Amino acid sequence: MSELVATRPEQPQRKPRSGLLEPLEAPRTPAPSDLPADRFINREASWLDFNARVLALAEDVSTPLLERAKFLAIFASNLDEFYMVRVAGLMRREATGLAVRSADGLSAREQLALISRTTADLSERHSRCFTAEVVPSLAHAGISIRFWSQLGDAQRERLRDYFHEQIFPVLTPLAVDPAHPFPYISGLSLNLAVQVREPGGEVDHFARVKVPQNVPRLVRVPLETDAEESGGACFVPLEEVIAAHLDQLFPGMEVINSHLFRVTRNADLEVEEDEAEDLLQALERELARRRFGPAVRLEVDDDIDDDLLTLLMRELEVTEREVHRVAGMLDLSALWGLYDLDRPELKDPPRVPVTHPRLTTEEGETPDFFGVLREGDVLVRHPYDSFTTSVQRFIEQAAADPQVLAIKQTLYRTSGDSPIVDALVAAAEAGKQVVVLVEIKARFDESANIRWARELERAGCHVVYGLIGLKTHCKTCLVVRQERGGLRRYCHVGTGNYNPKTARLYEDIGVLTADPEVGADLTDLFNVLTGYSRQTEYRSLLVAPQHMRDGILQRIAAEARAAAEGRPCGIRLKANSLVDEQVIDALYRASQAGVPVHCLVRGICALRPEVPGLSETVHVRSILGRFLEHSRVLEFASTDEFWIGSADMMHRNLDRRIEALVRVGHPNDRATLRRMLDHAFSDQVSAWELRSNGHWERRTTGAQDVRLSDYQHDLMAEAVRRGHR
Repeated sequence: MSELVATRPEQPQRKPRSGLLEPLEAPRTPAPSDLPADRFINREASWLDFNARVLALAEDVSTPLLERAKFLAIFASNLDEFYMVRVAGLMRREATGLAVRSADGLSAREQLALISRTTADLSERHSRCFTAEVVPSLAHAGISIRFWSQLGDAQRERLRDYFHEQIFPVLTPLAVDPAHPFPYISGLSLNLAVQVREPGGEVDHFARVKVPQNVPRLVRVPLETDAEESGGACFVPLEEVIAAHLDQLFPGMEVINSHLFRVTRNADLEVEEDEAEDLLQALERELARRRFGPAVRLEVDDDIDDDLLTLLMRELEVTEREVHRVAGMLDLSALWGLYDLDRPELKDPPRVPVTHPRLTTEEGETPDFFGVLREGDVLVRHPYDSFTTSVQRFIEQAAADPQVLAIKQTLYRTSGDSPIVDALVAAAEAGKQVVVLVEIKARFDESANIRWARELERAGCHVVYGLIGLKTHCKTCLVVRQERGGLRRYCHVGTGNYNPKTARLYEDIGVLTADPEVGADLTDLFNVLTGYSRQTEYRSLLVAPQHMRDGILQRIAAEARAAAEGRPCGIRLKANSLVDEQVIDALYRASQAGVPVHCLVRGICALRPEVPGLSETVHVRSILGRFLEHSRVLEFASTDEFWIGSADMMHRNLDRRIEALVRVGHPNDRATLRRMLDHAFSDQVSAWELRSNGHWERRTTGAQDVRLSDYQHDLMAEAVRRGHR
């Protein structure tokens, strides 16, 4: 039936990743210090505060309506991953009885109780926003989400036909009785728990019906008016259609009731790299086991039958703490489907990235990248500067240039139809030496990266998987070219993945350069990644885990000395997360010395700002919006140093990953970054401010209730002006 169309592609659209989740390691105890014991904010509570800020964007009536639906979907997906990784790790620690506490002094059990209380409140807000605000507003705009009882006769008849043609053949009801054990419930799947009874009988039987994941979750049905001509649409959740036809799945039985439930499972991989003869095969085996991880959350209808809930809890081995009662639809990540609707008036205005002025010619043709970079560095800021006409074109031009001898690149995440991979394959087939470090342990992208690794190997690329015990997270590309004066190296070092799709959604920064020192550093770094080099000293890079933390701490201490000597000083830090205790303590020491410290942290922040005698000069803010703020920038004012790169201030980045920060060399590029940070910390920009008690306050208006400007909108406007100059 052509009227019943999917509202999202067969493979669900992924939301922008939060980028804040790390596997749970034994928390380190802060070194003995004369600093206050309560100086750290709990990192799990801080993450939940971050997701609350995402929810606040959905609750904001000034946000375009379909953008509000998108933020509801992002909140739901974020929370899924939080339970699959962080909560799963805490539950494992609780079960093993490890007597370790978080940096703020909480045991695993206390943290799980805190998470349970906070999540209950957030989930209630999430459901209320959807049912009481977004659904009525969508209906007013002609987009309705209806339950079976709200449909007209003609719509029901259409759905009956659709059920028989498209859904019924896919369904497999599974009985539970002495001859049929309780079925395995896969993680994040939607399921109907059904109670049936023999006609005239008194004994209820349980059956499970899985809601198929390869059928659209939101089923579109024709409207009973002409509203579709003006962009109207009507949707019914798939589980409603199935529930209305359960009698056809259990003929001869009486259907007593049915309730929807959903299980979240531990998805943290554990691969013993030093014992695996073939890391690729070991990871594939572990991926297969991931779907059988223990349950860490059970979501159910808020009015579920008590007997059904008791059965589910017993069979899934969860306690009341892991049960989440949800009013309204479960799994609101399905709202990505609504975002696909062609209703531009309900979304943010379209944005077209501009080409960086240094990368354009008067004729509008593609410039000679190598000639441009010989004249000076190019600093690109995505998504304001086009990724396609900068980083992607640089790699494509290198792949096609007969004078290029070698390309070396790291790949952490990339897109499904990656032009970057295509360019590397073409370069290898053209006889160039191509080395690609594919991080096959990139969380939730492991399967895709395994496919890329094998495709690159088939094309003749040298593919390596990094170092045992470390993830390779740095974003680097090195091109070696034969020129008249000898070999010359051209480089890209960035803060974001080589992914043209997320480059349109994530805010990131990169440097394209022919600086000989950066080229020499990347050559050394790739030798570390591919061989047995033990290089520890670099010229223009800070590399983790060797010496990045030490380099940052030394520079923070230098600002403190400058303050003590009365010299100009200051620290500005932009990151996704600020968790590392050593870095935080160094910032506290700098503040006590009088250094002004400004931190722009999108997600988790364990530092307490503005505490008298501890962090009076420290100010923390967070900006969320249309784009996911993803770049990492460090500024040290006394030496006029700016560093950009892949590392957050977290244990995983500084201790368990290969990360790289590059010093920004060109004065014009440093000035660009300075203006960017000036604007981000301006009192005229809307942002969340972190207070010393750990609470975030949103500032949207200034003096005389004048609405503050949108930081990302301002940068879009500035990019357009720059592109037209």
